Amino acid sequence: MDWKQAWSTTANTTNSALDSLTPVCVPFAVRWDLEADRRNKLRTPEHLKALMGAQKEHNAARSTLSTAKSQKLTARAASNNPFAAGRRAARVASKAAARHERDTRAKLKAARVNYPSTLKARAIQAHALHAVPTVVTSVVMSASHLTLWPAATSAALIGANVAGLALGRRKLRVVVDESVSLEERQLMERLDPSYWVEHAPDRGLSGTVTTPPAMEPGGIRCEIRLDGTWTVKTLADKADSVRALLGARTALRIRITSASRGGWAVVTLATRSAAAGVSSLWTPDRIPSDPLMMSLALDTETGDEVLIPFDERLLVSGASGTGKSWSFRPLMATAHLRGDLLLIEGEEANIWEHSCRVAVERDEITDAVDEAHAEMNRRKVDMKQRGISVWDGRQLTVVVDEGQVILALITKDKDRLQRLIELSSLGRSRGVVLWWATQYPLTDGGAPGVHKLIAPNLLTRFSLRVAGTTQAQVALDDCAHYAPHQIPDGREYRGHGYLKGYGPRMLRTWTLDDAGVRALPKSIWTPDQASGGQSPRALHLVKDTPAPSGAASNRDKVLAAVQSGARTAKDVADATGLNKGTVSREIKALTASGALHRTADGRLLPGQQAA
Repeated sequence: MDWKQAWSTTANTTNSALDSLTPVCVPFAVRWDLEADRRNKLRTPEHLKALMGAQKEHNAARSTLSTAKSQKLTARAASNNPFAAGRRAARVASKAAARHERDTRAKLKAARVNYPSTLKARAIQAHALHAVPTVVTSVVMSASHLTLWPAATSAALIGANVAGLALGRRKLRVVVDESVSLEERQLMERLDPSYWVEHAPDRGLSGTVTTPPAMEPGGIRCEIRLDGTWTVKTLADKADSVRALLGARTALRIRITSASRGGWAVVTLATRSAAAGVSSLWTPDRIPSDPLMMSLALDTETGDEVLIPFDERLLVSGASGTGKSWSFRPLMATAHLRGDLLLIEGEEANIWEHSCRVAVERDEITDAVDEAHAEMNRRKVDMKQRGISVWDGRQLTVVVDEGQVILALITKDKDRLQRLIELSSLGRSRGVVLWWATQYPLTDGGAPGVHKLIAPNLLTRFSLRVAGTTQAQVALDDCAHYAPHQIPDGREYRGHGYLKGYGPRMLRTWTLDDAGVRALPKSIWTPDQASGGQSPRALHLVKDTPAPSGAASNRDKVLAAVQSGARTAKDVADATGLNKGTVSREIKALTASGALHRTADGRLLPGQQAA
């Protein structure tokens, strides 16, 4: 056996156990030390002199009272008349002596409070008061058989007191990674329980105890135990006190949230970003294999990719200069490559007009709204004829950016405004999905950024920095407490925001530059194209390297599998080895083109066989 290794392992295990117990005992040790310090400060020569004088007066008063009581008994024995002068005088003297004794006793008590015993002496007295009777009890009870539990209990209490003080005063081993910055090192040292508990009362945070902090990809994370009447909300309201206690800079984001258990909170200091080492440039490779999802951003705390529904109505908010247009482009590119895109916009349309259908001028905007509404109604008729409740063809994504400008153009045109409202409320199930972007997330006033009847239908909401609390309420609805209006105003925070329902964790969106938009393939949506009954093939970027000759595409594999006898998507996936998302997407495309046919019971048939 390697005794050196065994000793090292045992020492490390013991230290780890003691480190975990120390935060529990810190409050007890701090209260002990504070009380001991208070008593020591009161033990001044002046208070000692006052105590000695009070003791002297009290002893004299007790002696006088004893003499008065003796004289009272003597007078009572000398005369049987209770009203005799001697007895009355003795009673008055006894009452006066008793009153004087009570006064001197009260003064002695106050003097003892002002000059208390040391806390160590009081502890010894308390343990002795308990230990002596328990030892005697153990001896008496052990006369016939061995019974030592009273003495053992007293010894255990003494040991617990000593151990609690030792653990509470123990300095934790704060393991700090060498890669942390000077700022992070200082913050972690101040989050250490030994520092926090000692200085927390000075900031009005008495009753909170931290655990050793940990460094994570998004910064420093530390759990805080909440004693007494503390709650997560009250601690969050004291965020300024927490910042002052830690000495953190004003621009550092501090987030206080609930932990996984009651009575605990989590404080997160965003000293770094988990997305810092990942390029923000979007490419088509970022499109998820799941056809119902699309990639929005990276979580700056965990580094996880954040997906949002592709077929859901969307509201994107962000003040001028926050990167709203650049952040919105990857979502638009996804919609363009997966289906049809109709952009109702201003300057942003200049680089999109070669790729998709755009509407800029007033007549173009009104025509676009009319045609999108007509397409929605056409699909309604088509769905009724085919007996389906959800559109199974290509999605038409209608993007409005900037919303305030569009509303200003059509507000007085009640018919077209109503059509736009119906697009937001009825279009999703028919494959016509409205995405709305605005710099002014307001529903009231003379120039709202989103109509009050459209906003409730936009369930997926993402907000970059906005102007104030009113805009934050519209931008994130019941998640306005994420406080998008408090995102720092700096170039490094462009494209950073919060997603409704995801949690108050900041996200960094993908970006797409002008060259990336121009590289997209051209596909201009028109009502005639849609009414033809066939949907175009899914769009793909043209790559420089051609595919090897003779290699079958995924669509060819799916079609061949159905022609070979596969009748369900599962059968096709098993036969081709493709994932379910790819199979579903290719089946939809082949069904729309007429190469495949889906029967009423969901079975797949080749187009010729169906005919």
